Amino acid sequence: MAATDRPRSDTSAARGAHPIEPAFLALPLRQLADAALSTARRHGAEHADFRFERIQSQSLSIRDHAVQSANDGVTVGYAVRVIVDGTWGFASGVTLTPEAAAVVATRAVEVSRALRGVVAERVERAEEPVSPDVTWVSDYLIDPFAVPSSEKIGLLIDRTERLLASDGVAHATAGLLQVKENKFYADLAGTVTTQQRVRLHPTLEAVAVDPSTGFESMASTAPPVGRGWEYVSGSAADGGWDYDSEIALMPEYLAEKVKAPSVRAGRYDLVIDPSNLWLTIHESIGHATEYDRAIGYEAAYAGTSFATPDKLGTLKYGSAIMNVTGDRDVPHGLATIGYDDDGVAGQHWDLVRHGTLVGYQLDRVFARRLGLDRSNGCAYADSPQNTPIQRMANVSLQPDPHGGSTEDLISGVEDGIYVVGDKSWSIDMQRYNFQFTGQRFYRIRGGRLAGQVRDVAYQATTTDFWGSMRATGGPQTWLLAGAFNCGKGQPGQVAAVSHGAPSALFESVNILNTVSEGAS
Repeated sequence: MAATDRPRSDTSAARGAHPIEPAFLALPLRQLADAALSTARRHGAEHADFRFERIQSQSLSIRDHAVQSANDGVTVGYAVRVIVDGTWGFASGVTLTPEAAAVVATRAVEVSRALRGVVAERVERAEEPVSPDVTWVSDYLIDPFAVPSSEKIGLLIDRTERLLASDGVAHATAGLLQVKENKFYADLAGTVTTQQRVRLHPTLEAVAVDPSTGFESMASTAPPVGRGWEYVSGSAADGGWDYDSEIALMPEYLAEKVKAPSVRAGRYDLVIDPSNLWLTIHESIGHATEYDRAIGYEAAYAGTSFATPDKLGTLKYGSAIMNVTGDRDVPHGLATIGYDDDGVAGQHWDLVRHGTLVGYQLDRVFARRLGLDRSNGCAYADSPQNTPIQRMANVSLQPDPHGGSTEDLISGVEDGIYVVGDKSWSIDMQRYNFQFTGQRFYRIRGGRLAGQVRDVAYQATTTDFWGSMRATGGPQTWLLAGAFNCGKGQPGQVAAVSHGAPSALFESVNILNTVSEGAS
């Protein structure tokens, strides 16, 4: 389960465009940190860290020709986390004076001492090299918060109106969620990091109303990404999504879907597009390889995991061509960071190698518990009022370096189904029994697409499904998709995470008819 660092250089200089947000740097970050950390040390803390966050967000929602909502928000605050006599303590605050920061640190120490008689297990953490005074900025071209809201709204309305102009489209919706997250971290060991990352989640959907079949929808397959405004407005050469081509095709896809026959349940070979497969990766691998779930420490939202530590190195997760990595450093990943909320540098590592479980996602406490020398950087808090917990990295299925195209995979299937786009899903609390639907399903006959079918869900156990994978596409089929809203913990926290996948071929997968069999 080797982990390696990527370069720790100041990427704001490397990208050539984006300094840290001036409004963030204008805050008294170091004065607050110095006051909090010195107070924690004076009260006997063997570890203390200070985390200041400024999170700027905007959400826009369009229905047909009109704006439904436009919301802007800024969250500002800081947190102090301490270990005193082997017990965690945590407190947060919003008053931006050194005196207030000292009070927050004192409160964190008091919490630790109050819990000392309640929490029996002593906190032990893996070591981490000190990183003094490092700056990191995510990779994007155009700051979306520098673009006027009127321009964004105009672009979204133009897209819904272009969909509405097509026959068969009764309604169209579009949306955009954007976040700029600034973090300043300092700890008693001497690590000091200042970070900025930008992420976007655009949506676009066309809806048909048919007297015989009711409502049917067709959504864009554009995934959320760690990019800037260029992703929504630009060309593919600038990192933009090809909305013009997609808008031209969505009404055609929708019209065919409305009239498509219902699938006949049974076993089929599947070719699954990465626009669908990313979600299966998230649910059946991403959550299952979170170490806190694997040991039963965490069960909120997604349950625990069948992939327990006694199976590490022996569990046959899938076929021999299955190679899955975790990372915190892939370009444009939603979980990509310079340093996590434990002060650990972003890395990449193996989770499944040649079909065998070989690794987990870890923070510093769980790395030590697993007997490793170092964390792989998966500590994250979604706001200053929450304490960091172990969160999902970017978890990705690797392509065949010599693999062919999606069309090549389809050409090898005599009788099957091609799956495009994500929709609904269901999985048990052990991340083992599941079913997934999608946006579009095409019958494959004799190696060719033979029109859409509907009411499709594929169902399997995790190990049977990944064990049935017989081929993956080449790097040209690989797509980095993901979600903004992965939930975990009590109180609940939300994190954004990406999952890369190539197109892939699976043999003899059970297909349910969602109408006749009631699949979700």
